[in-house]
Amino acid sequence: MTPAVTAEQVQSFIDVVQSRRSVRKYDSDTKISRDELKEILTLASKAPSSSNMQHWRYLVIDSPERKQELLPIANSQQQVVEASAVIAILGDLEGWRNADQIYRQAAEAGYMAPDLAKQFAERSTQMYSSLPKDRAREIAVIDASLAAMQLMLVARAKGYDTVPMGGFDREKFKAAFELGDRYVPVMLIPIGKAAQEGHPTTRLPIEDVTFWNEVSPSH
Repeated sequence: MTPAVTAEQVQSFIDVVQSRRSVRKYDSDTKISRDELKEILTLASKAPSSSNMQHWRYLVIDSPERKQELLPIANSQQQVVEASAVIAILGDLEGWRNADQIYRQAAEAGYMAPDLAKQFAERSTQMYSSLPKDRAREIAVIDASLAAMQLMLVARAKGYDTVPMGGFDREKFKAAFELGDRYVPVMLIPIGKAAQEGHPTTRLPIEDVTFWNEVSPSH
C-alpha cells in the first residue's frame, strides 16, 4: 500500500518546487561531502525508468583540476568551477547489461518471485540489446532526464542550488572524460550554495500549454 501523504508533506514538497531556481553564481567556499552527494544521487535514482533499467549514470566532477578542464568545454561558464561539484548526467546505451542484477535485487527484496525475476531479466536483456541505436539513445536520455529533475528537487530540499546546463561541447566532453560510445552526455548540473539567488521566471498560462483529449490548432 502506498503510504499516506500528510497535508504538511504536500506543502513542503510544493515549497521545494516553488523555490527551485536556476542558479549561476555559487559560493566557492561551500563544500558538499561525497557522502552527502551520494545520498542526493541515491534519492535521485528513485526516479522511474524504462523497465526499471535505470539508464542514468552520474559522473561527479569535484576536483578543482577537473573543473578547470571542464570550463572551456562548458563555454567558460563560471558556475562549473564555482559550484561545489558538477554532476554530469549520462545516458547508458547498454543499461540492459545490469538486468540480471536489477531483477535479482528485486527478488532478494521480496518484490517478485525469483523465477519471475529471471524471466524479466532475460526478456529485458533481449529486448533492449536489440533496439535500434536511435531508440536506445532516446530511452537512455529520457531516463537520465527523469533522474536529473529529481536530483535538482532533492538538492533544493536539502538546501542546495543547481542549474541544468545543455550549453557545452558534447564531443569535447566525451573525449576529455573518456566516455567512449556507451555513454551519452545529457546535461551538466552544477550543485552548491548560491552566492546570488537565481531570478524568478514566469511560465505560460497552463491553458496555453494544455490540451484536453485532442490537440487544438489554435495553440
